[in-house]
Amino acid sequence: MSKIEEAIYAIHHMDNQASDQYFLHKIHPLVKVFLTISYIILLTSINRYNLITTISMGLYLIIVAIVGNVSIMYCMKKFPYIFLLLLVIGIANPILDRNILFYAGVFPITTGMISMITLILKGAFGLINSYFLISTTSIEEICFALKKIHIPNMIITIIMLIYRYIIVFLKEVERIWTAYSLRAPNQRGVSIKAWGSMIGSLMLRSIDKAQVVYESMEMRGFSPDTYFVKEQTLDKKSIVCLIMGILLLFVVYRIPIFEMVGNIFI
Repeated sequence: MSKIEEAIYAIHHMDNQASDQYFLHKIHPLVKVFLTISYIILLTSINRYNLITTISMGLYLIIVAIVGNVSIMYCMKKFPYIFLLLLVIGIANPILDRNILFYAGVFPITTGMISMITLILKGAFGLINSYFLISTTSIEEICFALKKIHIPNMIITIIMLIYRYIIVFLKEVERIWTAYSLRAPNQRGVSIKAWGSMIGSLMLRSIDKAQVVYESMEMRGFSPDTYFVKEQTLDKKSIVCLIMGILLLFVVYRIPIFEMVGNIFI
């Protein structure tokens, strides 16, 4: 299976996960969107040297993964390059920020090391939390929730179409790559001379295909006000989940859990 096919399979896999019937999948999408946004806001507001609170935010993800039957390891395996990018971005912190906090034996621990770890954890936790939302909520339900909080219809439509057109785009890339490979069977990669024509062909083919898909959607009744999701109301289960989620966020964000546990055993 090529990398393009793997990407298409991963998108279909997330769509299938979103249609499961576990506890978290049945919660009102507005609750899940609200908790996801709240988590990211709290996560980004943590001081770059506050490593303990950043680690505590990971407890929220562990609990959500257990309740929603979502795998954190699967997310990390599917997005390795993003985690590598976070490492590359954070690697400059120890070089630029050399103030020594304490010594671990003879090894100095600097503020740059702490801020690097905090930055990497923040990015990783934010990515995993967003993955949880996508894997437990369909794109139509997410758009439905955004509509409920009065996000403009144009923005919601753009989000939905971008998500749906990703597969169209990847399939066009696969067709062009297959055609090129058949014409140059002994060549590794794409010749630099063909880059311009391939990118231009990809853009034109993608635009034409997207236009056909959009016209087909309109013929089937699609409009910015219609997302083919049944009107949902906040049931008791969703309200309880919202309250528990807010309380959990408050606990991991405001209460020094690891310090309290450490004080018990010291």
